[in-house]
Amino acid sequence: MGVNLTRSNKETVRHSDVLFLAVKPHIIPFILDEIGADVQARHIVVSCAAGVTISSVEKKLMAFQPAPKVIRCMTNTPVVVREGATVYATGTHALVEDGRLLEQLMSSVGFCTEVEEDLIDAVTGLSGSGPAYGAAKMLLDSEQHPGQLKDNVCSPGGATIHALHFLESGGFRSLLINAVEASCVRTRELQSMADQEKISPAALKKTLLDRVKLESPTVSTLTPSGSGTLLTRNPAPGGKKD
Repeated sequence: MGVNLTRSNKETVRHSDVLFLAVKPHIIPFILDEIGADVQARHIVVSCAAGVTISSVEKKLMAFQPAPKVIRCMTNTPVVVREGATVYATGTHALVEDGRLLEQLMSSVGFCTEVEEDLIDAVTGLSGSGPAYGAAKMLLDSEQHPGQLKDNVCSPGGATIHALHFLESGGFRSLLINAVEASCVRTRELQSMADQEKISPAALKKTLLDRVKLESPTVSTLTPSGSGTLLTRNPAPGGKKD
């Protein structure tokens, strides 16, 4: 398949043109510190982290080069059956053709369109945290139990698990709107954490769904385009990807 694996983020950057940052939001600053010196003008840096703004990524990378090309995107798990829903917004220095390249890549695994960045939080709550598009096909094509498919999109302390708290604590229909809103709120909280570069030790550990504690009931993986390399950056040995 032409897939090359490596444990080095810096090596991945050196041999790639499009970099997908698919780690937890509070890990993004550390990934950028690690790879920043190797990011060049040819690179397109695509952040898939919930709540991490384009400006925060650009600010980090501008310590290494004056005009980093940054794109923010949000997708969902039905991409595994080519029924995903992806939206993206381009940064200050990203070119029109950079956005078109990302759209071409993501359209191969589902629907992809450009939106204003301030709409991505809402998409995170509605689509990224609740993949309606493609869910039925995933059930038909996958050998996994529906409950396992649900858990696959629940990263510890993330937006989805906060939304599921609503769904599992009461009636589904009456709580659906609150669940979407709760996920949007959590996405903005994650953005705030990322902007302040805060790390919660608990967020680095595996959290069981039934042990999640909410404050209120209102709630790099680097994937280059050229080589097809997939690298998972975990915060600690034995960690799991988002």
